[in-house]
Amino acid sequence: MTQTPQANDESLNSLLKRIDGLLSSSKPAPAPPPNAVEPGRSAVQYQTAPAHSPAQNPTPAAATAIASDSSKQCRFGDITDQRDEPFIPRVPKTLDDAGLSETTIEELILRYLLARGEASGRMVAAQIRLPFLLIEPILNRLKYEQMTAYRGANSVNDYIHILTEQGRDRARQYNLRTTYFGAAPVRLEDYCQAVKLQSVETQKPKREELLQAFKDLLIDKKMLTKLGPAVNSGRGMFLYGYPGNGKTSIAERVTQAFGKYIWIPRSISIDGEIMRIYDPMNHEPAPVARGEGYLNDSGVDERWIRIRRPTLIAGGELTMDMLEVRRDKETNINEAPLQVKSNCGVLVIDDFGRQRMRVDELLNRWIVPLEKRYDFLNMSSGKKIQIPFDQLVIFSTNLQPKDLVDDAFLRRIPYKIEVENPSEAAFRKLFEIMCPRVGVPYKPQLIDYLIERHYKPINRPFRNCHPRDLLLQVKNYCLYQDLPMELKEEYIDFACENYFSIM
Repeated sequence: MTQTPQANDESLNSLLKRIDGLLSSSKPAPAPPPNAVEPGRSAVQYQTAPAHSPAQNPTPAAATAIASDSSKQCRFGDITDQRDEPFIPRVPKTLDDAGLSETTIEELILRYLLARGEASGRMVAAQIRLPFLLIEPILNRLKYEQMTAYRGANSVNDYIHILTEQGRDRARQYNLRTTYFGAAPVRLEDYCQAVKLQSVETQKPKREELLQAFKDLLIDKKMLTKLGPAVNSGRGMFLYGYPGNGKTSIAERVTQAFGKYIWIPRSISIDGEIMRIYDPMNHEPAPVARGEGYLNDSGVDERWIRIRRPTLIAGGELTMDMLEVRRDKETNINEAPLQVKSNCGVLVIDDFGRQRMRVDELLNRWIVPLEKRYDFLNMSSGKKIQIPFDQLVIFSTNLQPKDLVDDAFLRRIPYKIEVENPSEAAFRKLFEIMCPRVGVPYKPQLIDYLIERHYKPINRPFRNCHPRDLLLQVKNYCLYQDLPMELKEEYIDFACENYFSIM
């Protein structure tokens, strides 16, 4: 039975439509309009890691919808209106969406292959934190230009890539500029907008959040009343008073009054220069699950990393170099300064007044950022950039603030809070709290003995650190002598003789 010409045309048209459909499905989908949401799903949905174990990979059972259908969007992410996670970066659909050029991706790929020797396309995509479909055309072009070659197939439509001699020469030239081959950088303007969306100034924690943050500390109600407005403001504060009363402990817990998570880029791009933001020494990851295979089905831009709101502490080691962009002479990689790494969190200047740098140097460096909430950084190329200065800065000192700084600087730190010595009742309560933590049975009559024998006769002031320190002395004495763990008068005498010998 023969078909008519009309039937043949219809069959051919049907076949062409099927081929066109297959080709279009293999291409990256065009970027959605700013407020678009895919049919049948929320704006962003991904799996979260258990809060108690941020370093472990989450399981599919931990999937949680973060944003609702009504969530708002910025150009490169979603605004969730959730206090614990106000912003989530969205996976880019094109290189233009990511703010990247093909040359930048080429440099990262060639430097990575030069360092590793060989890698599959999937491994390259995982290394530079971009979807495989975005870098596949660049990998194909490098193969066509004979910069790379195939050593074998890894899976369907993926190959093991190696550098040719010509490719190694070009990679060495790129290495002269910088040896960086980590995550593809994020635009500086995108980072600035993300900081604004996650700012500590917008958090406005209330009394309940502060009580939760300080639940493991004994905080006087009067002290909490002073701390509350200072933390709520998101600006700076002085914590001053005698040593041992918990100024550093208070400063470390302030961050817990804010939302739990923020997203920061692993690195940012500044006119061709790359500056690393993420620092595993100072940032605690709280990762989300990423998809297996070529597609990142988590919906999250892998160039960003979710961390707990940071708390950075700088003590006597603080120098001026730590407040400026540092460029490694061997690798030519730029490292973000301390205040940038603490953006959207808390920066504690501990033991203020005893740093290696002079007090007036620090004040002159930060007098404008503390008021304007932005800072200027000098890049190694000579370019000066404006970057957010968005953190709660806490100056903790044993000295009187007026003896350290002038009135102009004091005006820019609106809250000055004295951490006073505990009352006798609070001092006794601290022993009651600390005894079970140290593993020593609590005996009120022996705390009476301690106070009447070693404090009142010589008017020794109470300090918040004394209960913990003295109990540890007792514990170690019992462990060494192989004695039952308990409080006795002779144990207390021994601990006080050691602890207060030159105090």
